[in-house]
Amino acid sequence: MSNEVPLLAARDLVKAHGRTEALRGASVELRAGEILAVTGASGSGKSTLLHCLAGIVRPDGGSVSYAGERLDTLPEKRLSELRRTEFGVVFQFGQLIPELTALDNVALPLMLAGAARGAAHEKAGEWLERFGVRGQEDLRPGEMSGGQAQRTSLARALVTEPKVVFADEPTGALDSLAGEQVMTALVHTAREQGTAVLLITHDAQVAAYADREARLTDGLMAPAGVTA
Repeated sequence: MSNEVPLLAARDLVKAHGRTEALRGASVELRAGEILAVTGASGSGKSTLLHCLAGIVRPDGGSVSYAGERLDTLPEKRLSELRRTEFGVVFQFGQLIPELTALDNVALPLMLAGAARGAAHEKAGEWLERFGVRGQEDLRPGEMSGGQAQRTSLARALVTEPKVVFADEPTGALDSLAGEQVMTALVHTAREQGTAVLLITHDAQVAAYADREARLTDGLMAPAGVTA
């Protein structure tokens, strides 16, 4: 393992949902430009870990550090800023805004960061093309295939050129061909941009795209080794 200081690090994370302990002291590190797959059975705490690392929820115990900042103690305003600029998030079902077109969905993070509408649309169009969704700009999520919608979600997550992308089962709702297309696009773009990716998956074929795999079992992390 490199001695390089990790970009993102969790130490001894504890998080409970009611009486259920989702995380029981999990620790994990992600380095700049690295693709890390976190694997584990359903209910092992994978999504809870991602939410803690992305600053979406606060852990009950332990710490999360990003580029020298303690995420778990930051005010919500700063966390929101990081999620707009430094972090990108992709969920299993995309979570695109159904009333907006593909172009507007991808442009939205740019406009929230202060970009003018025209400039945001131009850049969004470039990112849709990069992810193979050019020509679908005017479609709303309900009019797209699952693969098109998920590639649009990837474009939205990466359009701000974040330092870290958190991908929670990004191929879980797709058939094998669409899943392969989504993962190929994600990995290629992450490599090109130098973006770190934390990939949550239960699929060994998806995990194989990562540089390294760590397995979460009953809220605790054990390294599973290099995959690529």
